[in-house]
Amino acid sequence: MKKSTQFAKTGEVERKWVLIDADGMTLGRLATQAAMILRGKNKPQYTPNADTGDFVIVINADKVVLTGNKANTKSYWRYSGYLGGLKTESFKEAMAKHPERVIEHAVKGMLPKTTLGRKQGMKLKVYAGPEHPHAAQNPVKIDVEA
Repeated sequence: MKKSTQFAKTGEVERKWVLIDADGMTLGRLATQAAMILRGKNKPQYTPNADTGDFVIVINADKVVLTGNKANTKSYWRYSGYLGGLKTESFKEAMAKHPERVIEHAVKGMLPKTTLGRKQGMKLKVYAGPEHPHAAQNPVKIDVEA
């Protein structure tokens, strides 16, 4: 008798809500853990072509740190497509204006660049302060290795 591999179907995946406190955490280490949970790689029924991941809530995004001199040298850029249309923004400026987008940018860079990856990125919720509106979902707070 031959055993067949079990693949997770999209409708039968049980999703949980996970809460991560970013206070004092390194940006890249936080982003890798969040991306793994969003993709479902921490579950035994992980299937690469199906969305088996959980929802991730990140609080205290304004307290995330970078190692070394990266806080002074890291920059984010976007290009409009026109001449002279390259806009750059330093890490410190981005953290002052919109700290949520810094974490979203780091996590989405670690997800696949496909429709599945975009769908997994929609399950990431980032908040600058300690409050979040997802108390009704009973998120489980996890300690991520620093």
